[in-house]
Amino acid sequence: MTQANDRDHGAPATGETRLSGEGLTLAYERRTIAEDLTVAIPDRSFTVVIGPNACGKSTLLRALSRMLKPAAGTVLLDGRDISSANAKQVARTLGLLPQSSVAPEGISVSELVSRGRYPHQSLLRQWSAEDERVVAEAMASTGVAELADRSVDELSGGQRQRVWIAMALAQQTPLLLLDEPTTYLDLAHQIDILDLCARLHQEEGRTLVAVLHDLNHAARYATHLIAMREGRVVASGPPEEIVTAELVEEVFGLPCRVIDDPETGTPLVVPAARRRARKPQAAWQLS
Repeated sequence: MTQANDRDHGAPATGETRLSGEGLTLAYERRTIAEDLTVAIPDRSFTVVIGPNACGKSTLLRALSRMLKPAAGTVLLDGRDISSANAKQVARTLGLLPQSSVAPEGISVSELVSRGRYPHQSLLRQWSAEDERVVAEAMASTGVAELADRSVDELSGGQRQRVWIAMALAQQTPLLLLDEPTTYLDLAHQIDILDLCARLHQEEGRTLVAVLHDLNHAARYATHLIAMREGRVVASGPPEEIVTAELVEEVFGLPCRVIDDPETGTPLVVPAARRRARKPQAAWQLS
């Protein structure tokens, strides 16, 4: 799989949105994470949410996917309150890859990917040749077809992540949310997963929303960034418009320079070097 080499990540965002949050208060029991938070995900974008640890990135994704009910405000999916929508209809529209997904013990790759078809099943529609085709295509698209009979437990971290993405693809949802899909992966596998995401966006026109920790990866792959700090949106827009040294210092508290990535032309954050203490000179060096 090749690395992204330009800014053409597929069709541009239309400016419309199918998924948004308005005036959200997000909390776990008595701990409030965000208040009066409003976000809009451009349709057909590859949106990446960035920010320091505990700023509310994953909490926002959980709210957008209906895994967390807002204490106040509304998440809208296709103009309707997602909390009142039919669960299977939501699952046919929006797929989620959560953090640290755990597969049932002993389950095979093909069995796990097949679970992505559950939202399409009903009493009147059982497993079909169409389901078989979609599962096979999802595994081929993510490069795990040759692992179909292997136990998920036996796979490497990168392979498992591909299998989970294949399951999400098997749902055939136009919107796909990924919570830190590169966590625990080495650099080569991180790039591999992000290349896959970029291809899904570019070639299949899916709207992707991902939480990432690496700002340079986010700037390279995203068509739209949402920068968060302490439960609020500090900036949003195309990476080349919003990623500045001032923004990085405001969001991450990191002095830096922002230059053009020599491979892609996207913003590249170069942290300021730590000043090294000068070594004391010997008396003979001073004479």
